[in-house]
Amino acid sequence: MFYQDGKLQYRVRVERPNPIFARALQQAIGGVEGEIRVMMQYLFQGWGARGPKKYRDMLINTGTEEIGHIEMLATAVALNLEGAPLSMQEDVANDGVAGAVLGGMNLRHILSTGLGATPENCNGVPFNASHVYASGNLMADMYANVTAEATGRVLATRLYGMTDDPGMKDMLSFLIARDTMHQQQWLAVIEELGGSAGLPIPNSFPQSGEKNEFSYAYLGHHKDGTTIPSGRWTQGPSYDGKGQFEPMISEPLGGEPELARPRPDSGAQSEQM
Repeated sequence: MFYQDGKLQYRVRVERPNPIFARALQQAIGGVEGEIRVMMQYLFQGWGARGPKKYRDMLINTGTEEIGHIEMLATAVALNLEGAPLSMQEDVANDGVAGAVLGGMNLRHILSTGLGATPENCNGVPFNASHVYASGNLMADMYANVTAEATGRVLATRLYGMTDDPGMKDMLSFLIARDTMHQQQWLAVIEELGGSAGLPIPNSFPQSGEKNEFSYAYLGHHKDGTTIPSGRWTQGPSYDGKGQFEPMISEPLGGEPELARPRPDSGAQSEQM
């Protein structure tokens, strides 16, 4: 069950409305790095979480916070659209927001929402839930969450650099701070679950079932004798401490694939059969 009280998690103010920046903010709502993505990711991870209840509670609590972030950003979009032109003629005549439509304003903000936000990215592409990762493996999900918060923080810092509006910078500064916390939060869970000692994921599968000679081999796919460059990932102890990294030139270990002839009723050409 969810509750709402009508108040924003953090203040949102716009001193100089900017319809172009409203379009940019859409990426933080419905882009692959945006808040809809992490909201759904954390909630679905929590709803499907098995094991200690504290992880389920943490995931759902954080997902709920992300709903509030979407509310903040949607409000910011609407405030940036106040006074935006509603026609090409008005755009040319209005000095205050001259060039907004012709200069790149999201026309759906006029045509579809009446100067409100949409669940899509800055190019008008609707949010795609295929970017939501909820594997049922807590460690795997935590690594996905760290990546989501990292790319989200990168986006927020870029948006911060795009605007000179003090209100927008203040709001984005808050969101950037929350991204910092959430990165640390998921990393803390990884540490609590054993950190690198919990690798590989899933650690419930016995490594004796792997082709162990390839478990820590860095394969170089070169045919011209190119030397594999030295790096932390090519030599020395593996990150999980269970093996040794080793450079290895990749060699074909299988023959050429040979498929059966097409079935007569498969729709293939007669010459293929």
